[in-house]
Amino acid sequence: MSDDESMAGGWYEATRVASPERERLNFDLDVDVCVIGAGLAGLTVAREVAQRGWSVAVLEAGRVAWAASGRNTGFVLPGFGEHIDDIVERVGLDHAKQLWGLSERGLDYVRFTIEDTRLPGVDPVPGWLHVSKTDNGAELVAQVERLRWIGADVEVWPTARVREQLNNPRYFGAVHFHRAFHIHPLNYALGLAALAEKAGARIFEQTPAVAIDAAGVRKRIVTPNALVRAGHVVFAGNVHLGALMPRLAATVLPVTTFVLVTEPLGPVLHELVRYRGAVSDTNRADNHYRIVGDDRLQWSGRMRAWQADARWIARGLAADIRRNFPDLGKVEIAHLWRGTLGRTVHRMPQIGEIERGVWLASGFGGHGLNTSALGGELVARGIVEADQTWRLFAPYELVWAGGLLGRVLAQGIYWGTRPFDRAAQELARYREQAMKRRQARKAARLAAKPVSSQESRQEPSQAAE
Repeated sequence: MSDDESMAGGWYEATRVASPERERLNFDLDVDVCVIGAGLAGLTVAREVAQRGWSVAVLEAGRVAWAASGRNTGFVLPGFGEHIDDIVERVGLDHAKQLWGLSERGLDYVRFTIEDTRLPGVDPVPGWLHVSKTDNGAELVAQVERLRWIGADVEVWPTARVREQLNNPRYFGAVHFHRAFHIHPLNYALGLAALAEKAGARIFEQTPAVAIDAAGVRKRIVTPNALVRAGHVVFAGNVHLGALMPRLAATVLPVTTFVLVTEPLGPVLHELVRYRGAVSDTNRADNHYRIVGDDRLQWSGRMRAWQADARWIARGLAADIRRNFPDLGKVEIAHLWRGTLGRTVHRMPQIGEIERGVWLASGFGGHGLNTSALGGELVARGIVEADQTWRLFAPYELVWAGGLLGRVLAQGIYWGTRPFDRAAQELARYREQAMKRRQARKAARLAAKPVSSQESRQEPSQAAE
C-alpha cells in the first residue's frame, strides 16, 4: 500500500478502465446548460440534456469522478438515507410511495445504462442483505411489511439462512433487497462520461468555476482562463462547492468514510462469505462489505466528520473484519482509501431549481448511486421539458448543517451510540447462548429420565395414543 493511496481511489484506481484526460477550458463558451461538477449527478445531467438536443458543458475542478462518485462502496440501493418511516411521517404515505418509486427509478437508470450500453468493467452483482446483530425477528417482519406497502421488493431472511450464507454467529435475521446490486463505481462514472460526450456534451477537466453571476437571463460562470455563458447552470456537487457557493455548501455535512480491499484471501473467504451481493450489518457507517476480484474482501466504515488520514483508520477496519470473521486470520490490506460525501440534515437529496435558471443536484450521502442518477434525470427533464417531478422533494428544503458544531455533534453521536449498539448486540448473543444451554440441559434431562414400568407395559397402540 503506497503512502499516498489514501488520497486516491485504491482498488478502483488499480482496476479502472482506460479513459482520456480531458482538456482545460481556455476559450469563452456559450451553451444552453453549464454543469459544475463531473461526478455521477453532473454527468447524468449532461448526458440527459445532450440527448435532448441541448448544448451542455461540464466544468470539473479535478478529474471526472475524483471525489465520492469514484470512491464509494459501489452499492446501488433503493430508497434514501432517511428512514422510510420518517419519510412517511413527514410527507404522508402517498407522497412517500412516489418518492420511493423515484428511488427505484434511479436504481433502474443505473442498471439499464450498464446493460443497454454494455459499459466495460462495471461488473454488476445482484442483491443487498441488510443484517441485524440483534434478535429482532418480529421487528424485521414489521419493517418488511411497511416497505412492501410503499412498493419495495423485499423479504425477511431468518437467522439460519443468514448464517448459512454469512458464517458469523453475531448475525441474526436480515432484510433482503432483491433488486439492489453492487458495481465498480469509478468505471460506471467513466462510462457515463463517455456516454455524455457521445451524446454531444463537452467535459472540461482541471477547470474550476471560480465565480458566478446568476442574476441575468444568461448566467456567467468564470473559470481561470475563460468565461462560460449559459441559460441554465446546475450545481452538481456538495462540500466542494464551498468557495463558489458557500450558502449551498453549508447545507451539507461532510462525512468521510474509509474503504479497504484485502490481499487475495483464497477459498476460505467463500466458505465464510457465501453471499455474493452487498452486505450491511448496521444502519450507521460501519461494516458495509462485498467480495471483489474473486477472492478479495472490500470493507468500509469508521466515519469521521473531518479529513483523517486513511492509514490511521486501517487498524480499526482490520479489527472490524477480525471481529466478524475471525477464521479469516490475519488480513493483509492491499488498498486503502477515503471518500467524503455530503449528507443533509434531513438525509434526503437536494434536487430542483433554487432560483430561476439555477439548479441543484446534491446531498446524496448514503444512497449516492441511485439518487444521483434520479436527481440528474429529474433536473435535465426540468430544464428541457419543464417537468415538475422534482417538486416532490420540495418538503426537504435547504437546511444549514450546523458548520463546525454540526460536525462535532455528528461525530459525537456516532462515537456515543457505538457502545450502546455493541452492548445490545452482546446481550442478544448472551441470550441466544443462554437459551441454547437451557435447551441442551432440558434435552439431557429428558434423555436421562427412566421409563416407568406402567409406561413400559403399555401396548404400542396405547403408547401412540
